[in-house]
Amino acid sequence: MPVPVPRQRAIPAAEGGQAHAASHNGGTTKVSTEALAGAPRTAGQAENVTDQAGTAPGRAETTAHTNLTLLLIEDDPAGSPIVPDLLDQAGKPIRVRTARNLTEAERLLTDDVHCILLDLALPAPGRTRSGDNAADGSGGDDHDELAVLKHVLELAPRHAVLALTASGDAERGAEAVRVGAQDYLFRDELDGRLLSRAIRYAVERKRSDSAERRLAEGRVRAQENRRLERGLLPTPLLEGSSLRFAARYRPGRSRALLGGDFYDVVRTSDGTVHAMIGDVCGHGPDEAALGVELRIAWRALTLAGLCGDQLLGTLQQVLEHERADDEIFATLCTVDIAPDGRRAGLCLAGHPSPLLARPGFPARLLPYDNNGPALGLLPGARWPRMQVELGAEWSLMLYTDGLIEGKVGESGERLGQDGMVEMVRRQLALGLRGEELLQAAVNEVRELNGGELTDDVAVLLLDRGGVSGDAP
Repeated sequence: MPVPVPRQRAIPAAEGGQAHAASHNGGTTKVSTEALAGAPRTAGQAENVTDQAGTAPGRAETTAHTNLTLLLIEDDPAGSPIVPDLLDQAGKPIRVRTARNLTEAERLLTDDVHCILLDLALPAPGRTRSGDNAADGSGGDDHDELAVLKHVLELAPRHAVLALTASGDAERGAEAVRVGAQDYLFRDELDGRLLSRAIRYAVERKRSDSAERRLAEGRVRAQENRRLERGLLPTPLLEGSSLRFAARYRPGRSRALLGGDFYDVVRTSDGTVHAMIGDVCGHGPDEAALGVELRIAWRALTLAGLCGDQLLGTLQQVLEHERADDEIFATLCTVDIAPDGRRAGLCLAGHPSPLLARPGFPARLLPYDNNGPALGLLPGARWPRMQVELGAEWSLMLYTDGLIEGKVGESGERLGQDGMVEMVRRQLALGLRGEELLQAAVNEVRELNGGELTDDVAVLLLDRGGVSGDAP
């Protein structure tokens, strides 16, 4: 014969105030009928508790821990058809708590509850079992037979829920599953073995559904982030220029498309080609966002006609206003190539000097004696503009320090600018140019480092082919 399941939460005797009236029958503890009938209780007796393993409440502290806890929401505990011998997959008893209404359920719904067994006949909030409106006029939805289930699902979005319905009411049970319950059970066909299995199934299904939902949400966020970051990467404006452009970009952040490094290339109306590459200190999303702001500001200021010291001074103001911390700074290298392509102006703000390669000459670094400070370090700083002769045919490579700070073998030494120059000379001797040259350079730096680089890497290359009759 089914045995009633009292409301459950283990309370030591010292906490209970007085001993609970209980009798043991077949290993089951029954709570006194006065308590089930709602007789007045002391504060210590606020919750009638039974240990389904057969341990009296006064000894609850010494019982073995159970793996699962069930919260039964049923307004007639004495008439509940639940059998007491509920065991989890490991054979340990499943602990049961009983709430007679949703108010009690909310109070008993702690983090250690794994599954909720809800009687669908329970009145919705603000209604009696007969369906009449409550005296307070809060009312309910006469046409929504699953209002109580929906309320519980909102109350416990992370918990597995089993719906309990009358035999033969399969349609209502199936609708409960469609609304969000993990499964439904018929009241009159319930036994301990069936319920134990249903609880385990519901808990695992909820875990699986939650994991799948988190995975799907993570994929959507990743797609949105990638779409956003891809939109923030620069599109060179070189229409009308004979220069060829190539770039490689590898953010140091895992699963990111955008890092603190930034670059851009634009051609102004007078035919001058302006190129820039920079690096915000740090590797997080805030640094990446600041890099995007500086790049966009650089493009706007360049198209407005600013260059050299005036442009860098304005960029420093942008940095000072947008950075999250006064310690954040950015290095920058800007190059403006004359319309004839044979000369360039160079400004360095704490940034490594570009590499110039020309036919018949070994690749070398451009002068960096007048290197100014990084942006954001010194108020009122100045950045002198150096004039550089390029020649008729050349390749100019701008890069961030991620390319030169990788380690070389087990010695722990850095590749450095000298090592990078030797590497590029060797690759040029093999006939590599443009995209192939940059890809080979980045790959070799990774190999020398023994794996992925932790810093962002940005490299861009501008090429000008030889002109008939021009000398190097």
